[in-house]
Amino acid sequence: MTFDPFPADPLADPAATAAAHPGLRHAPATARNREPIRTALAELLPAGDCCVLEIASGSGEHALWMARCLPQVRWMPSEATSEGLAAVQAWRALCPELATRVLPPVLIDAARPPWPGVSVDAVFAANLTHIAPWSATLGLVAGAAARLRAGGLLLIYGPFNEADGFTGPGNAAFDADLRMRNPEWGLRDRAAVDAEASRHGLVALPARVMPADNRLLIYRRT
Repeated sequence: MTFDPFPADPLADPAATAAAHPGLRHAPATARNREPIRTALAELLPAGDCCVLEIASGSGEHALWMARCLPQVRWMPSEATSEGLAAVQAWRALCPELATRVLPPVLIDAARPPWPGVSVDAVFAANLTHIAPWSATLGLVAGAAARLRAGGLLLIYGPFNEADGFTGPGNAAFDADLRMRNPEWGLRDRAAVDAEASRHGLVALPARVMPADNRLLIYRRT
């Protein structure tokens, strides 16, 4: 008989948890990328108490996983609609032990800065820039620059073009599919994001190559 050390852990198998809770939103990509992202955040975030604002939290699964694995972090999830807030709150309710470090989600539209709230140590966004109009990326950079403390980090995870080209054939096909679904969607050029960040006083640090042709873009507020 196999022993399960976390028999009631909703994060152990998020797909199974979603299947057991009809209506619970589940993003399969979060289970695939949460460990590479956690590893990067563990190296980049302060070792002492810190606060991370996540823009476009989706299901909220990243918020719970990062807070669990990075005990110094208070995570502030956000979404742009009341339905999005409810989706995050549904996952949050399944992990009451994290309630003090994954704060109740707040309403933020990335494309409409400035955002209300206190200064934070980092702003994080995953898989936002390519599944939204360019205005969302512009708002993300401007909003983060206004909310970050001096020395704080803007961290953007997802697929990006480099040197005016795709980083792999998979991303080229993905971009074509996105633009067919919505002409305003598509992979963004990393240099364009760098330029916008610089315009708002954010310094680009070396980006990290992540699995599946993704990148983690890193910007520090001066």
